[in-house]
Amino acid sequence: MVESEAQGRLPGIAPVSVVDIGSNSVRLVVYEGHSRSPTILFNEKVLCGLGKGIALTGKMDEESVARALAALHRFKALSDQARASTIYVLATAAAREASNGPHFIHQAEAILQRKVRVLSGEEEARFSALGIVSGFFHPDGIAGDLGGGSLELIDIKDRDIGKGITLPLGGLRLSEYAGGSIEKARSFARKHVKTAKLLSKGEGRTFYAVGGTWRSVAKLHMEIRKYPLHMMQGYEVPLDEMIRFLDQIVESKDSKDPALQAVSKHRRSLLPFGAVAMREVLAAMKPSVISFSAQGVREGYLYSLLTEAERNSDPLLTAAGELAILRARSPEHARELAEWTGRMLPFFGITETDEESRYRQAACLLADISWRAHPDYRGLQALNIIAHTSFVGITHAGRAFIALANYYRFEGLNDDGETEPLATIATPLYLERAKLLGGLLRVVYLFSASMPGIVRNLSFRRSTNPDLDLEFVVPAEYHDFAGERLDGRLQQLGKLTNRRLAFCFE
Repeated sequence: MVESEAQGRLPGIAPVSVVDIGSNSVRLVVYEGHSRSPTILFNEKVLCGLGKGIALTGKMDEESVARALAALHRFKALSDQARASTIYVLATAAAREASNGPHFIHQAEAILQRKVRVLSGEEEARFSALGIVSGFFHPDGIAGDLGGGSLELIDIKDRDIGKGITLPLGGLRLSEYAGGSIEKARSFARKHVKTAKLLSKGEGRTFYAVGGTWRSVAKLHMEIRKYPLHMMQGYEVPLDEMIRFLDQIVESKDSKDPALQAVSKHRRSLLPFGAVAMREVLAAMKPSVISFSAQGVREGYLYSLLTEAERNSDPLLTAAGELAILRARSPEHARELAEWTGRMLPFFGITETDEESRYRQAACLLADISWRAHPDYRGLQALNIIAHTSFVGITHAGRAFIALANYYRFEGLNDDGETEPLATIATPLYLERAKLLGGLLRVVYLFSASMPGIVRNLSFRRSTNPDLDLEFVVPAEYHDFAGERLDGRLQQLGKLTNRRLAFCFE
């Protein structure tokens, strides 16, 4: 078969597939490669409902099994077509609990030609926790992964994870047990949540919500509040607001509410039961905030297979560096900018936290990814790519900062209709920093022509001239770069920072 000549893929890595056999859905995800921040090449799920009826019969429904096996035939063909180097197969609550689970697993292995790893509840919680570790910067809280058959809970502190527990509170199981009764579901959930002693250690920390039904809760919340960034990873809601919203979902009788169109039809029936489960967990834990995660068991499992050095690398900076390789004129120049801007910020009275430094570096790595667009649209394209790319290890405010900094770098340091939505997400501090970074980039890009070798030789210094605050020191060999446009950009930066600036060629 003739391979594509496309250059839009990272060199030196081969795709890998993960087949996730859950109690509600069976899913195939093909990743670009096995890396710290893997990009999804292909993603498909079939809502088979393998967990349907298990609570009552102890068996997986035969029709659901037939649908799942048919999906696995398709997933094997798709994985081969995507040139996946290997397939990892994970199965969760339904397969491990049903009396006909072993026979189903045997059939699945024959179709996929791979060993199926049936996860215990503790293993499922552990890999879900590793998904949070892989996707958040210094996570601190308790992760809850709600599947169709079970709820896994586990404590996380940075890269340290506790011992996970599993509760029989999956959306399908809770719905079936309650027979449609919200009160019965609430009583059942409350009884089991009381046994989860680890929740008492979560007060004032973060609850990390994982799983399709809980992501649907977040989608609905975004839709109702008209949130401008439809990005699940890192979406945060304060506790009191989340409690009120969950109560609204449980009490709502209007299944035709237009906002529900944000939730897939198959998920809507489980929403009230997912809301009940979360409501009881939050009441017992009392976290400060709920943060939703797109990273779960699949990503956690892949993360567990990395080397220690790979696990310890920064997922945001890794992904930004990879995008620079794929789209920038010079990734080396992007790395120069990340280093140079870090040295220049103290001249403007800026001391960064570790997280702020990461975001600034990422913004520099991504500063040239839209160069192929028409000049009138480079800023907008950069803003849209950065705002909507599936980065992890980043808050929504941080994402807004990176996107806005690159918009200002192209379009100037004033706000307009394009910046307004993201400006509501960025904090005032990040908005101010985005303009400062954009202003710095607007100056140095006129020296570098987007190529490496010059930026590292430029520097600010405090001036001894009483009429100036800072001098931008440029080696004499670069004197030919002088010009009105360059001076105009420097004065624009001076106006922004309320500092008197001038070039000094020496």
